[in-house]
Amino acid sequence: MKKTLVGTVAGCQAKTVRVEIARRMKHPKYGKIIRGRTVCHAHDEDGSAKIGDTVEISESPPRSRTKRWDLVRVVSSAAVVGEPEMDGGST
Repeated sequence: MKKTLVGTVAGCQAKTVRVEIARRMKHPKYGKIIRGRTVCHAHDEDGSAKIGDTVEISESPPRSRTKRWDLVRVVSSAAVVGEPEMDGGST
């Protein structure tokens, strides 16, 4: 059984995506809730993931020094921020 995780793409290179998995935990001494993150490098054969996408990754045999995960699917795409359209309104 392979472990699967869901995270956000923080960086893209050729066939590699950098996925950040956010987590919250309680500080062992003070009890305050703190945020942490785990960074995983995943293999993306098709180049389908873009920065800001939510993706699912699964563990795999090592492909390089840092890549230990494979991209399974893009769960949701990031919102595309485009330039506002200029209409030819009269003045």
